[in-house]
Amino acid sequence: MKFITALLAGLTLASAATAADPYPARPIRLIVPYAPAGSADIVARRIASDWAKAVGGSIYIENKAGAGGNIGVDAVAKADPDGYTIGLQTVSLAINPSLFSKLPYDTLKDLAPIGMVATSQHVLVVNPAFPAKDTKQFLAVVKASPGKYNYGSAGPGSTFHMAAELFKDVTRADIVHVPYKGGGPALVDTMAGMVDMSFPVLSAAVPHVRAGKLRAIGVTGSKRSPLLPDVPTLQESGATGYAFETWFIVFAPANTPKPIIDKLNAALNKAISAPALKDKLVKDGFDTIPSTPAQAHARLGQELAMWGKVIKDRGISAD
Repeated sequence: MKFITALLAGLTLASAATAADPYPARPIRLIVPYAPAGSADIVARRIASDWAKAVGGSIYIENKAGAGGNIGVDAVAKADPDGYTIGLQTVSLAINPSLFSKLPYDTLKDLAPIGMVATSQHVLVVNPAFPAKDTKQFLAVVKASPGKYNYGSAGPGSTFHMAAELFKDVTRADIVHVPYKGGGPALVDTMAGMVDMSFPVLSAAVPHVRAGKLRAIGVTGSKRSPLLPDVPTLQESGATGYAFETWFIVFAPANTPKPIIDKLNAALNKAISAPALKDKLVKDGFDTIPSTPAQAHARLGQELAMWGKVIKDRGISAD
């Protein structure tokens, strides 16, 4: 009996010691809700090691793809709020609530933003035979023949799709959506002339633009990209008021303790502000954007409202 009592006491003390261990006491799972090699996966793998060092632990990546990212996000929303399961998602976190008629989670209620990570521009590219070389010429051509020209996307609700639909909303250009099962096939068919244009993420398009297989009309952000410094932004060259960037955010389940959120945020900002990591991301087409959890939450809320209006106005649905 004395042995059992001593054993139980020892287990109790060990359990108490474990509970008191500073966070993180075990590996952190970072869920990416897409397949490997996509932009979200690239960003996650770029930052994981440096972020882990800054937070004083280890981070491993789990790809959990499906339903436009909703399966992976839902896995985070339903995880224990202990800081050991977190997620990384794109601007689709703000797009999907309006795109899908029903989600298994509530974006603002079930998730706790940790911080913004980076942004990436897209670029309007056309087949080299397309009869326009800049934004003004492009708009003149497509507006002269409404509905004649089409664009390929990575599928309904993808950032390729949303970049194009926002462009249509701002410029009133009538171009027709041709959805593909991924951005790669859409780019291949743009190069082959099967579709007239596409709005891919910058890093995917740059090699083909440099090789002369695609013509870049303009980048979608508010400033030129160092990857294509001679290519103007769409808004500076004719599409006044248009700007689109894919952004990346990391988040935890709601009710994750604030000290854990704050520790993860401080470590993330330290990692992505380091010159070496920033340079690697820039070469991949990403610009880092350190933030507080409150700033990340505010941006998410603003873009939920913005995309809700665009999707409703254009009658877009993924169902």
